[in-house]
Amino acid sequence: MPNILICDDEKDIVNALKIYLSDPDYIIYTAGNGQEALETVKTKEIHLILLDIMMPVMDGIEAMAKIREISNVPIILLTAKSEDADKILGLNVGADDYITKPFNPLEVSARVKSQLRRFLKLGSGTPSKDRFVIGGIELDDKAKEVLIDGVPAQLTPKEYEILKLLMSHPGEVFSPGDIYRSVWKEAPLGQDGTVAVHIRHLREKLEIDPGNPRYVKVVFGQGYKIEKGR
Repeated sequence: MPNILICDDEKDIVNALKIYLSDPDYIIYTAGNGQEALETVKTKEIHLILLDIMMPVMDGIEAMAKIREISNVPIILLTAKSEDADKILGLNVGADDYITKPFNPLEVSARVKSQLRRFLKLGSGTPSKDRFVIGGIELDDKAKEVLIDGVPAQLTPKEYEILKLLMSHPGEVFSPGDIYRSVWKEAPLGQDGTVAVHIRHLREKLEIDPGNPRYVKVVFGQGYKIEKGR
């Protein structure tokens, strides 16, 4: 039975979300600020967090950064339409998704179910031999399919192989030569530009903001990596 934590300092919003998620299969915990959310994650087995950004004591961004030090539980940010910069910051810090206020009940339910399904199917986020999940990206190597927030991504074969290489080694830096050798199966003789072009196209298909990537990162002077637990 999934345990869901709702964290918002506005009681009306917490109560509304509890109504939207009134499923007998869910156990709902609540918190009024980021510090309370962090303590709940430390003391309870939580499978998903709905986390507001603007809160007293400890805001959602700081709380999420601390939660990410101890857990890869899915986190859905609760944001206002005017908080675009906070959305991007939150996604970069470790959020898996966001929902904009005022909420659509059907959207809330669908996004929660999607994140829970992904998290629980993989045994609390542990990748299987042929399936990798980082944040909103799912790569199923048996089906040769990539989903971005549940939507199929149209990748070229080379883009797919680059993504698989990075996702199968999260946090590990690969030089352009490493990537070319692994994906093209050839000696990387002056092919850094080829890899850079494919990385750019891959970002355009994966990222909300390709110029400020959440997933595929450049390590200056060394190469590329995909962030762990994003």
